[in-house]
Amino acid sequence: MPYTYIILIILSLCLATGAWLIFIWALKRDQFDDMEGPKYRMLDNDDDKKQS
Repeated sequence: MPYTYIILIILSLCLATGAWLIFIWALKRDQFDDMEGPKYRMLDNDDDKKQS
């Protein structure tokens, strides 16, 4: 019975480490970009930038 607990603990630690590594990989590859920015950028007035 205790061997089952040890195997489950090791398995859960491996899965948690894998999930953490995938999350870090996604952060470095810019998978979580800004979803709110483009809709506000569309409303900016470009005339000010063209004059300068």
